[in-house]
Amino acid sequence: MPDRKRKPDRPTPHKDKLCKSCRRPIQWQKKWELDWDIVKFCSEACSGYRGDEKDVALEAAILELLAERSADGDRTKTICPSEAAKLVSGDARGKDKGARRDWEALMEPARAAARRLVAAGKIVITQHGAVVDPATAKGPIRLRYR
Repeated sequence: MPDRKRKPDRPTPHKDKLCKSCRRPIQWQKKWELDWDIVKFCSEACSGYRGDEKDVALEAAILELLAERSADGDRTKTICPSEAAKLVSGDARGKDKGARRDWEALMEPARAAARRLVAAGKIVITQHGAVVDPATAKGPIRLRYR
């Protein structure tokens, strides 16, 4: 079939995607050129991650702390994700020195729980008092009601 014309390459558009697990933007890579439409996770760690009861507890802790802060009706009061991590990890007073910092391992899951709550429309993430995009926020963040 020499008279058949070659079809032009149809590149898949590099539309922005968010990871199904951590809700961060997925960076397009050349190796995903043919499979970009089916890519769902930003990394192998995210593809193997399955939510557990700590994720649900972190989301509940964030909402509980925000409810306590805004009990007087002021919905502009904020919390730090570390407060939720500390609440979920338990009271540090009864623990030995090595176990007192267990909450640090929950910091990234707490930030991921905050991103899920932002996606659900319940809270916003702020830095220096301004609302920021949760997928690209780096550094210290604060959480408040929408």
